[in-house]
Amino acid sequence: MHVSYGVPLAPLTTLGIGGPASSLAELHDPAEFPEFVREMRHSPTPPVCLGKGSNVLVGDRGCDLPVLRIATRGIRIMGAMDDGRVLVEVQAGHSLWELVTELIDEGLVGMEMLAGIPGTTGATPVQNVGAYGQEVSDTLRSLEVWDWKLGRRAVLDANACALGHRTSVFKKSRRWTVLSLLFALCRDELSTPVTYRSVADELDVPLGSRVPPAEAAEAVLTVRRRKGMVLDSGEPDRRSTGSVFFSPEVGDPMATKLRRLGAPVSRFPDGSTRVSASWLIRQAGFGLNAPLTHGVRISSVHYTLVADDGASAAGFREAVGIVLRQVLHRTGVLLTPEIDFIGE
Repeated sequence: MHVSYGVPLAPLTTLGIGGPASSLAELHDPAEFPEFVREMRHSPTPPVCLGKGSNVLVGDRGCDLPVLRIATRGIRIMGAMDDGRVLVEVQAGHSLWELVTELIDEGLVGMEMLAGIPGTTGATPVQNVGAYGQEVSDTLRSLEVWDWKLGRRAVLDANACALGHRTSVFKKSRRWTVLSLLFALCRDELSTPVTYRSVADELDVPLGSRVPPAEAAEAVLTVRRRKGMVLDSGEPDRRSTGSVFFSPEVGDPMATKLRRLGAPVSRFPDGSTRVSASWLIRQAGFGLNAPLTHGVRISSVHYTLVADDGASAAGFREAVGIVLRQVLHRTGVLLTPEIDFIGE
């Protein structure tokens, strides 16, 4: 296992912001993980785990804790379950985008709407990654993890992970390091039903339609590109974390009020009623491409925050606060950041 010291973390994140790691270990071979565990035996705290850095903001002074970058790769198609679903084992460092493509090539459906989401597969349960009508909780069956509290490997059933709207038992805890994941998917020639209007419009089909999975994934990619949310596209708005804020939960009276204003208010799989954070940002008076702090602005194509040259972690956090306060003042709805903060 390769260990480096004083490594800049900014290039390892999609925001491109932040200082160095005091130590950075990179795990490419799962067989080397016990070596890392031995190296950590004198550390008072578990490591900070990093995949592709697509949902993190690293502090300007960096991170004093050991950082483990999970870069393991590989998928294994396993046998079918009694209900016909096919089990697929995936290493934690495997690219989610590549996994979606590989599953489509295998004729397996259930994750095609996650096309274009950056990051590693192992990071997806942390905030129950989801988009355009699908969530990781729909197909996740179990995870193999290292439990730093008990000092041993364990298998966690998906039901034990408390997967909710962009949250889980992993979200605010470093107790577990995800090593591999087991998904259960259906073999089918058609996708799961298209439930998002923008994707249905791109496909020119009614809501609820099922289409070839590759066509569904391509439509999702087109919609994401229009929002500047395909990070390999070379677009000027690509330095982002995707959604900076959770879609906030609202009660019935507020939901009724927001619907009257034309807000996209939806019922989520966890039973909560939530409103689009990007709609709230626009409603609060922020314009596309509007500057917030030095090097940080609203995207030119979507109501989220992006970084430019000269951005700092302190400036990004200040920009988050500016948006949060103005949205609360103008709409009465409190936003909550979903970014994971590393370091001071």
